[in-house]
Amino acid sequence: MTRTVFPPAALAACLVCLAATACAAGVDGPRAVQAPQTSDSTSYGARSELPAMAAGISERRGLDPAWVEATLAKARYEPSVARLIAPPPTTPGTARNWAAYRARFVEPVRIRAGVQFWRDNEPALREAEARWGVPAEIVVGIVGVETLYGRHMGSYRVLDALATLSFDFPKEARRDRSGYFRSELEHYLLLCRSRDIDPLSVLGSYAGASGMPQFMPSSILYYAVDFDGDGRTDLHGSPTDVIGSVANYLAEFGWQPGMNTHYGVNVPVEESNRRVLLAPDILPSFSAAEFTERGAALDAAGRAHQGPLALVEVHNGDDPPSYVAGTQNFYAITRYNQSSYYALAVIELGRAIGTVVEATR
Repeated sequence: MTRTVFPPAALAACLVCLAATACAAGVDGPRAVQAPQTSDSTSYGARSELPAMAAGISERRGLDPAWVEATLAKARYEPSVARLIAPPPTTPGTARNWAAYRARFVEPVRIRAGVQFWRDNEPALREAEARWGVPAEIVVGIVGVETLYGRHMGSYRVLDALATLSFDFPKEARRDRSGYFRSELEHYLLLCRSRDIDPLSVLGSYAGASGMPQFMPSSILYYAVDFDGDGRTDLHGSPTDVIGSVANYLAEFGWQPGMNTHYGVNVPVEESNRRVLLAPDILPSFSAAEFTERGAALDAAGRAHQGPLALVEVHNGDDPPSYVAGTQNFYAITRYNQSSYYALAVIELGRAIGTVVEATR
C-alpha cells in the first residue's frame, strides 16, 4: 500500500491557493495570500452540531466515531478562509482581462523556474507522456501556475480550512459550496486515518488543497500515484510523484494523446450564431462543420479536427474579447480548474518553457 507523505509545518511555503470551485483545487485561478494570524481563531470543539456531523462522517466513511469527533474538535475557524472564498468586491467599470491574467503566470521568474524543473525531471516527464499521453509542457505548466514548482504550497492547516468551509461557508458567496467542502473534509479524514497522517500537520491553501499540484483530498485519494516507486505517494517532496499524479489526473478526465488543446477561430459576424456557439461555454459541443455552418472560421488544423469543439471566449478589459476553439484536451485542463483563463495560462506557460528548453539543448 502506498503512503502519502506531507512535510513538517515549518517547511511549508507561503500560500498560493485556487478558488473555491476547484476540481483538483480551484476555479478562478491561484491567488497569493499570506496565512493569517490565528489569535482570532475559534475552536470547533464547542459547536453543538459537531457530534452529529462526526457521527455521520464515521458511518459513511467507516471511521472510528471517537477519533472523528476528537479530530474535528481540534479544528479552528479561520476568518480569512471565509473571506477569501467569497468573491472579491467588483470595482465599477472594471472587466476581466486576459492579458493581465496571463502576465501573472507567463513571466520570467516562472519561466526560469519551469525550465529548471523540466531539466531536473525530464526522464519522469518523458515517462509520464509515454504512459498517459500528457505532454511535458502541460504538466510543467500546471505545476508552475499552481505553486511555482513548490515554492508556494500554502500555509493554512488543511483541517481548519475545510472545517471552516464546511461549518461556516460565507453567506455572501455566489452560491453555497458547503456540501462540496464537507465531502472534502470527509475525504481528508479518511486520507489521514488510512495513511497514518496527523490531521493537524498538513498545510495547504485556503480551499484545502495541498502539495505541489494543489490536489484536494479526494484527488489525492483517487488520482495521486507513487510514480517513483518508493512505496509512498509524496506530492510535496517528490517531483516524480507530482508529475505522474498530474498526468494521471488529466488522463482520468479525458485527455486524448496527440490532440491539440485548441485552434484559432474567427467568430461569426451574426450575433445569434455567436450566442449559440458560446452557450455551452467550455464544454466541446459542436463539430468543425457546425462551426462553419454557424459562420465561425476555423484555421486549417481546426477544420480537420474530428471531435467536438467549444467556442471559448476570454475578455480583454475594454478591448474586444479573444476566442479559441477548445478541444476535449482544453476541457480536460479545465477539470483541474474550471476556468478558460486558467487553461490558457497553463498552455502558454508550458509552451514558453518548452521553447526555452528546446532552444538551449
